[in-house]
Amino acid sequence: MLYGRTAETAAIDELIGSTLAGDGRALVLRGAAGVGKSALLDLAASRAGGATVLRAGGVEGEADLAFAALHQLVWPVIGLLDALPGPQRDAVAGAFGMAAPSQDRFLVSAGVLSLLVEAAADSGLICVVDDFQWVDRASADALLFAARRLRTERVGMVLAVRGDAPVKGVPELRVDGLDAESADALLDARAEVVPGVRSRLVALTGGNPLVLGEAVAVLTADQLAGRTPLPDPLPGGEQLFGDQVALLSEGARRVLLAASLESDLGPALGAADALAGARERGTHEAGLHEAERAGLVVVSGAVVRFRHPLVRSAVHAAAGARELRRAHEVMAELVDGDRRAWHLAAAAVGRDESVAGALAAAAGRAQARGGYGDAATALARAAELTPDPLIRARRLKDAAEAAWLGGRPGQAQTYLAEARLLVEAPSERAETPALGEAGGPGVTGGPGEAHALAEAPAPEEARALGEGRGPVEGCALERGGRGEVAGEVARLRGRFELNSGDAAEAMRVFSAGDSLEMLADAWEAASVVGDVAAMVDVGRRAEGFAPGFLRDILVGVAAMLRDGSGGGLLRGALARTGELSGAAEFLWAAAAASYLGEADVSAELIRRAGRVARVSGMVGQLPVVLEFVSTAERVGGRLAESAAVAEEGLALAREAGYTNSEAAHLANLAVVAALRGEEERCRAYAGEALAIAVPHRVGLRAAVAAYALAMLDLGMGRFAAAHDRFEAIRAAGPGAGHPTVVWRSTPDRVEAAMAAGDSAAAREALEGLDRWAAQARTDEARALRLRCVGLVEGAIEPFEEALRLHGEPFEEARTALLYGERLRRGHQPGQARGPLRAALETFQRLGAEPWARRAHAELRAAGEAVERPAGDALAALTPQELRIARLVAEGASSKEVAARLFLSPRTVEYHLYKIYPKLGITSRTELARLL
Repeated sequence: MLYGRTAETAAIDELIGSTLAGDGRALVLRGAAGVGKSALLDLAASRAGGATVLRAGGVEGEADLAFAALHQLVWPVIGLLDALPGPQRDAVAGAFGMAAPSQDRFLVSAGVLSLLVEAAADSGLICVVDDFQWVDRASADALLFAARRLRTERVGMVLAVRGDAPVKGVPELRVDGLDAESADALLDARAEVVPGVRSRLVALTGGNPLVLGEAVAVLTADQLAGRTPLPDPLPGGEQLFGDQVALLSEGARRVLLAASLESDLGPALGAADALAGARERGTHEAGLHEAERAGLVVVSGAVVRFRHPLVRSAVHAAAGARELRRAHEVMAELVDGDRRAWHLAAAAVGRDESVAGALAAAAGRAQARGGYGDAATALARAAELTPDPLIRARRLKDAAEAAWLGGRPGQAQTYLAEARLLVEAPSERAETPALGEAGGPGVTGGPGEAHALAEAPAPEEARALGEGRGPVEGCALERGGRGEVAGEVARLRGRFELNSGDAAEAMRVFSAGDSLEMLADAWEAASVVGDVAAMVDVGRRAEGFAPGFLRDILVGVAAMLRDGSGGGLLRGALARTGELSGAAEFLWAAAAASYLGEADVSAELIRRAGRVARVSGMVGQLPVVLEFVSTAERVGGRLAESAAVAEEGLALAREAGYTNSEAAHLANLAVVAALRGEEERCRAYAGEALAIAVPHRVGLRAAVAAYALAMLDLGMGRFAAAHDRFEAIRAAGPGAGHPTVVWRSTPDRVEAAMAAGDSAAAREALEGLDRWAAQARTDEARALRLRCVGLVEGAIEPFEEALRLHGEPFEEARTALLYGERLRRGHQPGQARGPLRAALETFQRLGAEPWARRAHAELRAAGEAVERPAGDALAALTPQELRIARLVAEGASSKEVAARLFLSPRTVEYHLYKIYPKLGITSRTELARLL
């Protein structure tokens, strides 16, 4: 029976009510042990009405077994797996060992969300998870991914957590001790307690219902009547249970110890027998019944469940460390697989390669299923048990990689710093402070970790990870020597630095390598920083490798930056795009197209990369790919789609701990807001991006954020301010001089300079554009150049030719606007109205409000008293609805859309149900025709 808890009950009722009405929610109940969280979960389950209820609980002994809790929760509905999109279905099945594993934790998480939605289809679904602090990390990641995305699904989730274990992105309700009135009611139901003792009990226990109930059960009648004093301090929950454990027979305590390690009845009884003397074997069922009569455990079928987690703690305290290790050793002989490895590790004293190897193999299996957090924990423990320092360093490096991919950057940096101490020279070790004394750049906020990770291995020691090996292969004993391990650690450190925001440090680390892969990493870091000299140097060093796709791009870009001579190599690399299959390859091809001046080709290659990344298992790299996809959508004038992708990427980047990617998405959102005329939002996004990018010297992100502010001024007609900002991007301000941002903003810079009356600056910018776009062959690239020529030379013909060549709607509308302005001011208002009207309609459709206002004003000035056209019907759609509509219009099925957007098919259908009436249509065919 619950006492009090009015607020908690109301919160649970509200969650269940909103869930069953189609507004899915999640709630965390946080409180101390014994405060009543489990009782509130029971309440939630009992009040679920006709909804399906799924339950699971974290178990301390299973906290390192990937997907153990998730398996417990969803196994009753696993038969619905075939309803999921193929990639999600396969990922979830792989996580449970039912199919080949998928390494992408985002796919597993999306599959879990889809499975819960399917389970909720008939009557709704309520998931309750107890002791979330002990849920294995793979399960916790998947459940929180789903919890943060419950919107229109009839899925509710209630998680109970003890202590300070973080649960990001889910509303919390603090569960404290009972108030005096409720505590009195509880005590009245348990025993006769005089008022003075009652108030003293409530004060000593803080109103904790478990401790109150247990205390009343063990206190004497004289103590409860106030005739003898209460013990001070009053025994806490664990001590109270400890007293009960101490009263049990030795056989009962023994079987409780075994059951605390494995809840399955068979292994528990077997281990208890093995721990006992010969005369006591076969007697432990009686001990189990004794513990059950004492109310410490419940036997349900073949499973032993403790009444409360504190009972398990009391059992361990009573056994002592030596007996506990012996119990783990015995249990390891009775179980197999990952459980055996963890029992062996718990029993180990000192370093033991056989145990370490078993644990590393368990980590490999966890990682293969997408359980990166659990793999990291296993590898770190394996490293502790590893005798050989180099193998220990490799396992620490692999632990760092797994932790990073699991979204735990601080933990990753800790492991990596420990690995560095093992592979560097003794003199360097002495100069490198322990990571525990420092913070982390872009991770924990302090500068110390940058110093702790500052010294790269000597070039002769740096060997590349080139083959992309992971923890399974990384733990092979025969692999590599000190130099190779140092190279692996260095490359991984560089990736961490780059994603954490310190691209300059990443560039320096990568530059110490001597493989093509590390040179490519160095080029990427140099590009993010905006260090043209370093990019040229990387290309020079890449010349020593055999010709090939990646090498030719590195060398070609360097030549383009140096003297404009690399077009042939880049064109050759682009000719091989038909052979590409991976998202990373498409992004490299997009870079080649960009440096050829063909932004439209680059954008299409980026979109292909995004489509591949969503279904191919990017092992946590999707947030980075979405940076480019968002940019490509924006360049193509699809502002709503760009914002939706950036918002998704921003959420994933924050979940994964990718600070650099977070800045990129914020900068992209700032540009979209600028083009829409959302000044306050633009400044807020740009400010957040600059706050990350400037301290970490991330020039590209800073340049894009600065570009957003310049475009805001340009769209608002503040031409002098826009001109100043564009000049700063080129030569002075944050991110100044970044080659791609300078080039892509050149047409904007020409427009701002001419409008501000600085024709010399406009002409200089045009000359730079001519040099950059000399290799470009696409119509869109030529159209942008012709528009600039028309502005600078004051001629009409270049505008007319540009309008014949344009393919991107936003840029075409801008050219039409400038052409119409030129005609009107040249006293040809009749001829101006056509292009101005076309520009107005396009800007209105795209949601580019400042540009639409400008076109409308020009059209009225040209003598056409026209009302603003109605906004496009698509403007009524939310970003999520718009992305779904676009994909459906392209012919994708609901399952295919769900697979690409990490949704469930039912969620896609729900959105289509909302989309059709908004657009005044009734079918997919009409949607395809409309779009």
